[in-house]
Amino acid sequence: MKKPVIAIDGFSSTGKSSISKIIAEKLGIVHLDTGALYRGITWFALQNCLNDDETINLEQLFSSFPLIELEFKNDNGELVLFLNHINISKEIRSHEVSQNVSFIAKQKEVRDFLLQSQRNLAEKGGIIMDGRDIGTVVLPNADFKFFLTASIEERTRRRYQELLSLGIETDKKLVKDNLIERDRIDSEREIAPLKKADDAIVIDNTTLNKKETIESILAYLKK
Repeated sequence: MKKPVIAIDGFSSTGKSSISKIIAEKLGIVHLDTGALYRGITWFALQNCLNDDETINLEQLFSSFPLIELEFKNDNGELVLFLNHINISKEIRSHEVSQNVSFIAKQKEVRDFLLQSQRNLAEKGGIIMDGRDIGTVVLPNADFKFFLTASIEERTRRRYQELLSLGIETDKKLVKDNLIERDRIDSEREIAPLKKADDAIVIDNTTLNKKETIESILAYLKK
């Protein structure tokens, strides 16, 4: 029997990736963090495609697509992102990448570049994919769709703690402002905006911990 295709969308710092990863382990399916792919493109742009004023040169980035090879590799039981055979799993979580990823992710050329590869991975089933447009654009025919949300205060706390755990010093207000701005850009972009699919199950995990959120999703999957 074909294993399920599961789409999990939602706002930044609602735990989409870590929750999806654990559910994938429990169900014996593959987890794909699509946000990491966009962060990978953003990191490449920041390293290789800057104008003199430190802004990103989009035309240079688009023409560089043939030079970009993004892949997930198993590293001690964890799928981590490699760019051109270099592990960039920590680099893509930097504040600089967070500040620019929504700008990069709203570019049609970038989304087209990544779209087909994401769909190809889901063709055989047995995958859980998280992002912002999985249930609406990437996998509209997914077997299950979920949409995660939480208050901005709780998301700020989680993101701040995540950065500290990675050894990245930052300011809490800066983190909150960044999340608010990313919400605005992601929700208002013309191409594949962040929004709930009509048939998605909404889970507000403001007061739920990770374990409780996972149990809630698994309860729906077992119905």
